[in-house]
Amino acid sequence: MPEPLFPPGRLGLALFLNAGDPADRLTDLALMLDDQHVDVLELAVPFPNSPTDGPVIRRSADRALDAGTTLDTVLDALADLTPRLHHLKVVLLADWSHSLRHRDPTHTAHRVAAAGARALLVHALPPRLRPTWQAALHDTGLPQVTTCYPASTPQTLHTAARDAAGAYVYLVAHYGRSGTTPATGHHTLTTTVTALRTAAPATPVAVGFGVKTAADLKAVAACGADAAIVGSAAVARVEHARTEGLDPVTELKAFLTDLRPAHPHGPGGPGTTPTTCRTTTREEQPAC
Repeated sequence: MPEPLFPPGRLGLALFLNAGDPADRLTDLALMLDDQHVDVLELAVPFPNSPTDGPVIRRSADRALDAGTTLDTVLDALADLTPRLHHLKVVLLADWSHSLRHRDPTHTAHRVAAAGARALLVHALPPRLRPTWQAALHDTGLPQVTTCYPASTPQTLHTAARDAAGAYVYLVAHYGRSGTTPATGHHTLTTTVTALRTAAPATPVAVGFGVKTAADLKAVAACGADAAIVGSAAVARVEHARTEGLDPVTELKAFLTDLRPAHPHGPGGPGTTPTTCRTTTREEQPAC
């Protein structure tokens, strides 16, 4: 049975990056994240004009596209990278219109799995095509990441939790663009997290959008989620390195230190108590 994407007993961490930004540094960045015990790299095949992304991620995608990054180049890079990882798991994000529209779902699912990705998130997949892609992923044994919102209907939440078996549900904290924080804060997502966990107790719930500080991680943990997804803040640090002529690997590592100041693989050294432990239900044992 494959290792879970997020470890039990503490809040997991996923970082979003666009493949190809910066060019030719994916391996260096991923190996650093692996060494720092980041759980998941949510790696996007870049696509233009994303309606759900803010300016930071849009600029990153444009740079990666200008560098010639495609689904094929990303899969080639992953096939070389993933055998070298010890802790970090890679989840691939690909936009249907830009990267998948003209590809056979079964063949593509096999290629993604063969490259070592642990799951696939198909961005902006038309509803009429969901059964076809779900069947292809199921036949391949490649889990899918699903998405939902706090305002999603109970049936949508149930379906998202059920269909994400083996991966995770991406709970988008609020409607809007990436990098923006929900007005009421992440800690108010408890009801939605509970509904998702009730629908599929074994499926992790990961919260994203507006998660950028250690305080945000604590708020996500307080709502009972299994993991936090950090996107725009990490991409912005890579962009800062590019602008200032700094090493992106060093800058992203420093960002992680600020984000998780008491993490056991951070500056406190092995054995340091993590600052973010998942809230549990009364029926569960304490998670920290």
